[in-house]
Amino acid sequence: MRQVPIPPPSHPRQYRAIGLIEGQYQASVDHINRGVLVTSQGSLIEAVLLGRMMSVIKNHVDLEKSHLWVVYPRTRRSNDRLHLQIVGIWEPETLAQNSSSQTKNTSIEAPLTPPIEDGYFSIRGEAIFVSCERETVIFKIRQSGKQRSEKSKFFQIKLKGKLPNNSVGHFWDLQVQLEKNILVIQTATDLGLIPPRKKLISKFSKDKGKKLSKHRTKKTSSKLDYPSFPRKLSLKSQSLPKPITKNQAQDK
Repeated sequence: MRQVPIPPPSHPRQYRAIGLIEGQYQASVDHINRGVLVTSQGSLIEAVLLGRMMSVIKNHVDLEKSHLWVVYPRTRRSNDRLHLQIVGIWEPETLAQNSSSQTKNTSIEAPLTPPIEDGYFSIRGEAIFVSCERETVIFKIRQSGKQRSEKSKFFQIKLKGKLPNNSVGHFWDLQVQLEKNILVIQTATDLGLIPPRKKLISKFSKDKGKKLSKHRTKKTSSKLDYPSFPRKLSLKSQSLPKPITKNQAQDK
């Protein structure tokens, strides 16, 4: 078991959107994996359970009590509301049985780890929209595929706060706090401009382009070297019959 609910980033430009919320999960009548999270501030936020959380909740978690949940935040495009994906639960008392060596490692890593606080979120991604007037910032977060062959997917998350006008296209490390049902930027660190991605051209398209260019070159050169306009017939080259005289006609 890891010693912190939100570990330090494994890469300087690691994309992520993860946070902690103290509250009570209330499942819907029809589906246990869908419901709402009633926060400590009294807000109701739509939530779903991911992975093994269903079996954990059924067997080990008392839903009548409040817990500290590890969640992935999302912003729904349909209604612009905050949506949560519950991926874990953090119970500090369960870590009391860890060995002393683990406790030693925890003390070493403590200055680098994010705080364990209700409503704390770590957002790392690319700024794609900034409005100082509306105090709105939209970030694009890359979600890696489960398998190496799968392409990376992106989702957007909307935050409240202010960033410089030239923030778009830059990678940011943000410390965010949940206020009711709105994520508010507390601190922001600019990690630099994201370089443009190179377009990948497949081998098939390259070969097809080469054949097409060769075909066009041959066709163009044939028109230049051998123009196809009508040729004039020369009378000298034709063998015409000789005219018949009167005497030759009478003899016949």
